[in-house]
Amino acid sequence: MLNDIQKHILEVVSGMTANAEGAVNIRANGQRAYHSNSEHVRIEAKADKPGIDIYVEPNTVMDHVYIPVVITEDGMHDTVYNDFYIGEGANVVISAGCGIHNCGSSCDTEHQGIHTFHVGKNAVVTYTEVHYGEGEGSGKRILNPQTVLYLEEGAKVTLETSQIRGVDDTKRYTKAVLSGDDSEILVQEKLLTHDTQYAESDMEIFLNGKNTRAQVISRSVAQDSSAQVFYPKVEGNNECFGHVQCDSIIMGSGKVRSIPAIACNHVDASLIHEAAIGKIAGDQILKLQTLGLSYEEAESKILEGLLR
Repeated sequence: MLNDIQKHILEVVSGMTANAEGAVNIRANGQRAYHSNSEHVRIEAKADKPGIDIYVEPNTVMDHVYIPVVITEDGMHDTVYNDFYIGEGANVVISAGCGIHNCGSSCDTEHQGIHTFHVGKNAVVTYTEVHYGEGEGSGKRILNPQTVLYLEEGAKVTLETSQIRGVDDTKRYTKAVLSGDDSEILVQEKLLTHDTQYAESDMEIFLNGKNTRAQVISRSVAQDSSAQVFYPKVEGNNECFGHVQCDSIIMGSGKVRSIPAIACNHVDASLIHEAAIGKIAGDQILKLQTLGLSYEEAESKILEGLLR
């Protein structure tokens, strides 16, 4: 059974409630805490290492899979390997995420989620991953996710990642290989860092199939003395389209480096990248203040809009 703190974190990182329907695998402090399959989704524990295999049957219609991780044991270093096999023509929403509660220890607590997706022909996947940290402990809350995706013909993936607060150190690696013609991926990355936190995102997208498409939208806020580094890279190896957009706001002594890269290896590859970093514009604050908001309220509204 989960305690009240674990239930709170579970809802924050996955949106999961007691009435949630679908396949479920909850991991708490390095162990499986709860598991159930649905009619068209089967979850099996790996025999050779920590983690699970998730099988979504072909032509599944709008099923939901929840695979959250909760850590409330100080000093834990947890690594899990999850593999997803999405059948042809399936349509599925997968909600993942990890929350760490450090209740008073000076020991670092860490989770690494290593996820690999095999997305079948004409399948549609929406994958959301939320990272969150809380607690009064002085030890670092560390989250280092890896997500690797292989898309077959006509497959479509939406990857939404959010780090909302409390994570002291993170290095995210994302790789997508679009080998199937007409496959598409949309990556939406949202990040908030504060205090002395550090976040790094390394992303590689390979557009190998004909008429493949990729869009990367990264929005972030670096507050206090936190630092962020982004390395989004898109490589076009066929007739394709790719767009990388990075928008960041810095506050206080925050630091952001955005280093987008595009590589065209085919005459019909069309790739675009753009990046913008700066403070909140004074006229935006002023406009909201004329509507009755205080400076702090106006600032909060602008940040909320950027990270929505």
